[in-house]
Order: sequence, then structure tokens, then C-alpha cells
Amino acid sequence: MAGKPPAGDPVQDAPQVEGPKHAAAGLPAIGHTLRMAQEQMGVRRTALTLLRVNQKDGFDCPGCAWPEPEHRHKAEFCENGAKAVAEEATLRRVTPEFFAAHPVADLARRSGYWLGQQGRLTRPMYLAEGAERYEPVTWEQAFDIVADELDALGSPDEALFYTSGRTSNEAAFLYQLFAREFGTNNLPDCSNMCHESSGSALTETIGIGKGSVLLEDLYKADLIIVAGQNPGTNHPRMLSALEKAKANGARIITVNPLPEAGMERFKNPQTPQGMLKGTALTDLFLQIRLGGDQALFRLLNKLILESDTAVDEEFVREHTHGYEEFAASARAADWDETLTATGLERSRIEEALAMVLASKRTVVCWAMGLTQHKHAVPTIREVVNFLLLRGNIGRPGAGVCPVRGHSNVQGDRTMGIFERPAPAFLDALEREFGFAPPREHGLDVVRAIRALRDGEAKVFFAMGGNFVSASPDTEVTEAAMRRARLTVHVSTKLNRSHAVTGARALILPTLGRTERDLQGSGEQFVTVEDSMGMVHASRGRLEPASPHLLSEPAIVSRLARRVLGEKSTTPWEEFEKDYATIRDRIARVVPGFEDFNARVARPGGFALPHAPRDERRFPTATGKANFTAAPVEYPELPEGRLLLQTLRSHDQYNTTIYGLDDRYRGIKNGRRVVLVNPADARELGGLADGAYVDLVSEWQDGVERRAPGFRVVHYPTARGCAAAYYPETNVLVPLDATADTSNTPASKSVVVRLEARP
Repeated sequence: MAGKPPAGDPVQDAPQVEGPKHAAAGLPAIGHTLRMAQEQMGVRRTALTLLRVNQKDGFDCPGCAWPEPEHRHKAEFCENGAKAVAEEATLRRVTPEFFAAHPVADLARRSGYWLGQQGRLTRPMYLAEGAERYEPVTWEQAFDIVADELDALGSPDEALFYTSGRTSNEAAFLYQLFAREFGTNNLPDCSNMCHESSGSALTETIGIGKGSVLLEDLYKADLIIVAGQNPGTNHPRMLSALEKAKANGARIITVNPLPEAGMERFKNPQTPQGMLKGTALTDLFLQIRLGGDQALFRLLNKLILESDTAVDEEFVREHTHGYEEFAASARAADWDETLTATGLERSRIEEALAMVLASKRTVVCWAMGLTQHKHAVPTIREVVNFLLLRGNIGRPGAGVCPVRGHSNVQGDRTMGIFERPAPAFLDALEREFGFAPPREHGLDVVRAIRALRDGEAKVFFAMGGNFVSASPDTEVTEAAMRRARLTVHVSTKLNRSHAVTGARALILPTLGRTERDLQGSGEQFVTVEDSMGMVHASRGRLEPASPHLLSEPAIVSRLARRVLGEKSTTPWEEFEKDYATIRDRIARVVPGFEDFNARVARPGGFALPHAPRDERRFPTATGKANFTAAPVEYPELPEGRLLLQTLRSHDQYNTTIYGLDDRYRGIKNGRRVVLVNPADARELGGLADGAYVDLVSEWQDGVERRAPGFRVVHYPTARGCAAAYYPETNVLVPLDATADTSNTPASKSVVVRLEARP
């Protein structure tokens, strides 16, 4: 079957449903992994490729950003990582003949799954204004098209330069350098849609917008709280770390509206005992109501304050600011309000408190379940308050652990992919490259969509990703993209963004992580930064999918030479030939990367400095870690409505759909499902398991947004809460429904009603 994509677009609205599973990984994961890999790559290519994933001399998995342990298994990958590798290293090809057979209107009718399954892009493709089909062009023609549109802009700020998390450090650094030398800080990125709330809260409270723990800290922890996160599907290798932490004596509290198989029991496929028996990971499951996390941590903070000798008074005195105001706010926390906000029983919170007080070293991990609410930033600030109270930042085995999604999404931000750059970073760029970068803040994702919608932005250039499917308010986003003069996507595979275009459009095919990168000075490697601030090399070994592919650094370098011309003194041609020269410049611009080339040559790479973790030094405005006080917020739920969260299936990574099954939740061959508590289904007019409904979201703007044709699945969700997959439900999230401060789309607390279909 290798090399043959599915012939038709499969029906996705008639799923088969079984009961949810209570264990993750094990033999089923191995079987599923090998089957999907062999379908895409064939037997020999599967073996050669998977054995190099996440190895010190291999390539970084193009999936999640979970760090690699020092001592690595020969199969240092998870099921979803293997799927990501298989789709990149697939033998399937999308050729000019494919585009000749499929006009854009046909591509727009296809599902994201079908598009992704067609295989690797092989040639630069161009959609002329008014044309029905993409046609092949040379790279020189493609760069001319982009340059002509950029030159025609009234201002550099009419261009948008988007970045996805898969971009390497080298490519990201060049990309932001080009954008700023062109004259704009319009560098929206996927962080705007996921962990921007984490960065906003952590920068304010501890002085750096990254987590403070290394992998070894999880192994040393007494207590790990996993809140708003599903590692079993989204970061499966995290389960191995949690298993090791349990073996070392840690206890685990899981805070989530949905029970997740991976956090119930992990059957480690790397050990015989793990395969047979597995490890029960969760010691206490707090099945919280969506959006109730701030209230939970606020009450825990009140109870810590009321417990004798529970507060680390020396740490608070020496290293923190704002304690009195915070403490007054925390002491006002109300039990009844907390129980309403969280949906939890008092006894469960008291049990959690006992575990907290018994722990000397606590780590809190979180992901989108905390970051994508209107009150996401105050929620994460409250998590920081919780850790500061007992001195759990800057201590081995303790700290904040926001678990990033896409590989190198954190590295992109470190390299300067940010619409609001720090003045010190711009100063360093100016000293190093001899031009004056723009100082006015640029546009994030939500503001970029508004600019396209309102005709204020005219060129959209995406370095990776699937912007149309990833963004909220699908109809508004698609209409905005179609107003652009030119849309450009640097991609490895087809996705929906290639079918929702501006007046003109380009698809620029690029190398993947798995592929050998040969440039003028010889074979190259790139670097990435994982979710815990470790930087390491990534070396592809496969032959490129097509001789017409360019690497991302080469694409940026050639585009910059064509657009900027002789007015630029930046050595773009040198950067393309030898990526070591890029790393030399990074070393002189970005703190923590001194002697970059020598340090990254060491097996396993190096850790970036983190002042709160390394020195208990907090580079905030006050010079200390900041306690904060804010009103408790949680979503109000009108009668007859549910709170909907968007989430991934197990056969999915971000907007990439690998298959139509969600094995751990017992759903097969379908995606248009809505998970509803059986008691809620009865109260909502007796909605039977298997009934079909439309999801209709209700917002203060008075506009109803509808996602039609979802099968009701009776599921043990928290009462009053429901769940459904994105991107199918992104249509329900208004563009202006965002988190305060961070402007991240509020996709985890959508008020919906379920309308039965005739």
C-alpha cells in the first residue's frame, strides 16, 4: 500500500462508538504505529527512519516538543510521533499532474484528512489571479511573484509573516531577520493560539515566559499536578517520565474535565512488565468543570495560608513581592463559590490539600486546558502563587511546567518570532546587522486576521502550519484570507490553507526533518529547543522527496536577496551555504547561545539559562517573583446550555489528521462527535446516544455560529461540560473571544446549545 493515497474522501459523519479505554499505549499502540508507518513508508524505510527519531545523532521528531531523556531507548518515539514521521517520510507524492486533475474548488471540498494523505509536495506551485488550478513555476519565478507584491505595498506593515512551530532555530532567526529588515514586526505565530497565556503570566510573575523545570525535576518531585492536559494523546512520551517519577515515589493529581486513558494507566511498550501490567499514574482525579481551575488553586492557596508552617516564609520574604495583597485576596476565597465553579466535592479538594501539604517538591504541568479561556492569564498567575507559597520555584524537583505542543514552537520565540520584541533584542539585531529594525509592535494572529478582513494587510506569508484550519471563527478567517492580494505557504504536505487563497497564491515545498540537507558547504544540520529549554541538533538522513525542494533557511535567504537586493548588507548567500554562520550570529544576538556551534556539537545539546530555576533570581520589574491578586472568574452557564471544549482525537496532531479513530475514547471512523455526560443528555430533552445535533455557540456579540451534524456520544465528562474535535468546531469560536492580556482564542469554554436534527 506504500505510495498509494486513499482514492476518495471518506465519510466522516457516521462514527462507530464503543466505551472509553482505561489504559494507554501497550501492544495496540505498537500494532497501530507499525501499520500506519508501513502503509506510508514501506517496511525497510519504516525501520531505517523510526530508529533515528529523537536519537542524539538523528532527527528531532516533527511532532511534540517533549524533551529527550539522557539515556534513550532505541525506540525513543511514541505512537503519534511515529505517525508524524510516517507522513513526512511517506512515499506518496503530490505532483503537478495532481494539481492539473484537482482544481482549487475541488481541493476546497475535500477534508483535511484526505488532503494530508495525498503525500509530499514536490514542486513550487502558483495559482494565478482568476485561475482555477495551481500550475508549476520555477523557484526564481516564485520569488519574483512574492517580491513584486511586497514591493507594491504601501507599507511593510501590510505584510504578515506567520510561523508554525516546526521551523528550526536557524530558519526562524533568518525569517524574523528578513521581516524586520523588510520593515515590520508583523510576526504572528502559533504560540499566539496556544501558550501565549503562559508566556504572559510567567513573564509578569517570574520574569521569563518559559517553564522552570528540566526533565530531571519530574523524577525528583514528590507531587506532580497535571492540569488541563492529556499527555496520552498530545505528549505520549511524557507518560514515561511520569512512570519514572512514580517509581521514585511521586504522587500525581490529575485535574481535567475528561478522564483520559493515559493518566489512568500507562502500558509502557519499551518494557515487558509495562506491556503486560502497566502503571497506574493518577493518585487523585479531580474532574473539574471547564474554566474552574483558577477557583481551585485560589482555594488551595487559602487553605495553605490557614495551615500551620505550610508557607515557606523565608522564601516569601527573600524572593517575592506582593504577598500581603495576594494573601488578603486568597483568604477571601469562598468554599461554596469554589464548589460551584469547579463542580468538585469538598472531600476531593481536602484530599488534594493533604497531598500538597505532604509534598516538599511540587511541579505543576499544564497545557491548553488552562491557556484557552478568557481568564487564562489570571489562572496561570494563580498557579504561580500556589508554587511560590511553598517555595516551589528554584528548587530541584519543583516548578512551573507549561507543556508546549509543536516541536520548536518555544525555540521560534527564543529566536525572535514575536510581534512584540523586547527592545534589548532589537538593539542586539541593530548592532549585529547594521540596520534599524522597526520598534512599533506588530500584529498577533487574531489582529492579523482582522487586518486581512479589513483590507489593512495584503500579503500573507506562512512558514509552515495550516493557518486557516488552526485559527478561530472559520468563516471570518477564510473570508479574510480571500481578501489578500497574495497568500504564500511554505509546506511539506497539502492542507486546507492551500485551498483558501488570496487573489494569487503560492505553495513552496520544503525539506522535512527526516531529510538530508545538502548546501554549498556540505551536509547541514539544524537545531531545536524543546519544551524545557534544551537545545540540540537535528540531522535528517533520507533523500529528499523531490530534487525541487529547498530547505527553509534557503527559502528565506533567497527570498531576502530577491526582495531586499543591494540595500541589504546581510550575508544571505553565506547563510544559505553554511548554517554554522547563522548560529554564529545567533550566538551574538540571543542571550544563552554563546559559543553556540561548539556547545550544540556535544551529544544531547545544552540547557538554556533560566534565572529563576538556576539562581532563584527573578528578572521582573520588581526584581522578585510577583504574587498577584485578581478576582476569581469562571464561565457562567445558562440553563439548557453546555460548556464546550475543543480537543484533539488520538489520530490527530494539531490540525493534521492521521486517521479517523480516537482509540482511547472508543470512537472509530468519524470525527463529528460531541461528548456529553449522560445525565446532561437526559436533561437536554433526552438526547439519546447516537442522536444527531447541530452545535450552536452563543456569544455576547449576538451572532450565532453553527457546526452542523454531530453525533451525540454519552461520555463520562464533567457535568455541564461537553467536548468535540477541532478544527471542525473552530467555527464556533468568535475572532474577538480571546483571553485577557494574551489575546489567545478562548476555545476551551464555548457556551453551546445542542439542536436536534430532524
